[in-house]
Amino acid sequence: MTTDIALDGGCRRLALRTAVMAAVLAFAGPLMAPSALAEVVYHRGNTGEPETLDQHKTSTTYEGHILRDLYEGLVVYDAAANVVPGVAESWTVSDDGTVYTFNLRSDAKWSNGDPVTAEDFVYSFQRIMTPETGAKYANILYPIRGAEAANTGDAGVDAMGVRAVDATTLEITLESPTPYFIELLTHQTGLPVHKGSIDEHGAEFVRPGNLVSNGAYALAESVPNSHIKMVKNANFHDAANVQIDTVFFYPTEDRGAALRRFQAGELHSNNDAPTEQIATIKEQLGDQFRVAPFLGTYYYAVKADKEKLADVRVRQALSMAIDRQFLAEEIWADTMVAGYSFVPPGIGNYGEPAYADYKDMSMIDREDKAIALLAEAGYSPDNPLTIEIRYNTSENHKNTALAIADMWKPLGVTVELLNTDVSTHYAHLRDKGDFDVARAGWIGDYSDPQNFLFMVESDNDGFNYANYNNPDYDALMDAAAAETDLQKRAEILFQAETIFMRDLPFIPILYYGSMSMVSDKLIGWEDNIQNVHATRWMRIEG
Repeated sequence: MTTDIALDGGCRRLALRTAVMAAVLAFAGPLMAPSALAEVVYHRGNTGEPETLDQHKTSTTYEGHILRDLYEGLVVYDAAANVVPGVAESWTVSDDGTVYTFNLRSDAKWSNGDPVTAEDFVYSFQRIMTPETGAKYANILYPIRGAEAANTGDAGVDAMGVRAVDATTLEITLESPTPYFIELLTHQTGLPVHKGSIDEHGAEFVRPGNLVSNGAYALAESVPNSHIKMVKNANFHDAANVQIDTVFFYPTEDRGAALRRFQAGELHSNNDAPTEQIATIKEQLGDQFRVAPFLGTYYYAVKADKEKLADVRVRQALSMAIDRQFLAEEIWADTMVAGYSFVPPGIGNYGEPAYADYKDMSMIDREDKAIALLAEAGYSPDNPLTIEIRYNTSENHKNTALAIADMWKPLGVTVELLNTDVSTHYAHLRDKGDFDVARAGWIGDYSDPQNFLFMVESDNDGFNYANYNNPDYDALMDAAAAETDLQKRAEILFQAETIFMRDLPFIPILYYGSMSMVSDKLIGWEDNIQNVHATRWMRIEG
């Protein structure tokens, strides 16, 4: 329809503007209301301060939550933790299971407008394997051909099995078939970095104003011990479907304070809660408090090469005397489950895990056996064992440590506690700092037992906090990596876990359950076994 308006000059322009606005309002109705145009802001509690935003140097879930909003890998988790296409629109796998060819989307862009190319991923995979990068998590990508040799300095990164066929075609060749490889690429180690930013800024590329990302959000502010602010990335290929404009991540190590902020409406979500208040939280928050199964194990690392802890009977006694059922029920208010294996039950590509042989013994019998084991190892009231337990800031971790200290008293063990913030705690463990026993937790990056058992391989400098070194264990892990038959591979991994549960470099204590406080206003948060919740899948109403 054409409308002829017979007016001149300013009158014509005013009449035209009035007519157009009237038409827009008539058709748009409430969609054009001022409230609909307001900025949508998500205030998000995150239970730890990130040590770094360099995806090649991170190792914690606290950083993973942030990086998941800033970057997009070849594949990503959707809201339900299903693996779906990311930068890669599709991929094919060779008949022998070793060559993956990824077809990248043509509209993938960095936040500065540069196209995301196959070369960006080649550079990123090579950078994380470069020894000078100092990536603690590099070995998660060792399935890639030549990755381990590059990371250990035995070969150059150019020899790795990653190449750009063209701008939108990436080829990755593996050492051997790896059943979990696609899911592995959802991890932060598989995220790309922007080469131009690193070339220009070096280590400072992670600072606001320097950081160039390719995910749904771009970094706006980073204030230590206060917040990280992100804003919607207009160049993200799916920006039209991203409904939250701004995200604030707040470090919430103090779970009690986080609860109060949530109740006051200052936080839309927090990914933990103070366990000593669970009954009250359930009563007051109702469905806004979520508990869900989680693929993870809460454990104590033990310095296996330390003189007083080197005798396996000492580690067995310490583990045997822990009343896990009490911890799960009384300390963690049934948000955790008693754990008697390092690999949690229900994991993919595995059967039942290798449970501790004392799993079904009574606590009285276990305590008597533990006392006898310590006596055999030379400890007694005349020669008591003193243990320091390190843990990161959290009432939950503190209460767990206090309870375990009390459980070890009948054994004649004296316990001292040492608390530090989460960044200091994990840096101390990764950097081989001195300790006796240290609290830690491991959340599966992919659903496969290898992702748990690889942690104590002798050459895993980043996560073998115990300094465990057992050639038989290493040989089994190598054999499993080379085995293409999934059933035979599971049997080999079970043998490895059996050795693990005998030697106990880590003492498994509990299987995780995820605890989250989620506002009724936050729509799209789906409970899932990985406990991953990228902001791009959510919206805020009300």
